[in-house]
Amino acid sequence: MATITVPAHQKGDVLVDYEDKKFEDVKAAPGEKALVTFHTVAFEGSIGLVNLLQASRLIQKGFETSVLLYGPGVTLGVQRGFPKLGDEAFPGHLNFNNRIEKIMADGGKVYACRFALQALYGHGEGALIPGIVPISPLDVLDIVLLHRRDNAFILDTWTL
Repeated sequence: MATITVPAHQKGDVLVDYEDKKFEDVKAAPGEKALVTFHTVAFEGSIGLVNLLQASRLIQKGFETSVLLYGPGVTLGVQRGFPKLGDEAFPGHLNFNNRIEKIMADGGKVYACRFALQALYGHGEGALIPGIVPISPLDVLDIVLLHRRDNAFILDTWTL
C-alpha cells in the first residue's frame, strides 16, 4: 500500500501563484465597445456564469458593454425564484439574475430576443429581469454587425 508523505491541504493554503500576471492589464480606450453574446442554456454548464463575469470585467476595464441573449441564452435573463420570484431556493440559484442585475447597474446593456423568449421557451416579456431590453429576432444579427462595424471586442458564447 502506498504511503502518503505530503500533508493534506488546509483551508487557506495557496496552491498556485495567483499574483503572477504575465500580461499587461488592458483598459478600453475612450468609446471602445464590447459585446458578449449568449446562445447557451442557463444551468447547463459554467459558460453562462463565467462569461457574465467576463462582461462585468469588460465594464470594469472601461468598455461600453452590451450583452445579447438569444436562442437558449434568453433563459439566462428570465426572473427566477422558488417558492416566489426572487427567493433563492439554494445558494447560487440566483447567480444569473444577480450578475445580470449588476451588469445593468454598472452601466451595461442587456438585450433578449423576443422570438426565443416566446416561440422557443414560452415566456413573455414580463418574464425578463427588469431592465433587459427585448429585441426583434431581426435585431440579433444587426447588433452583432453594428458592434463589428464599430471595431468592438465581441465574445461569443454558445454551446450545443
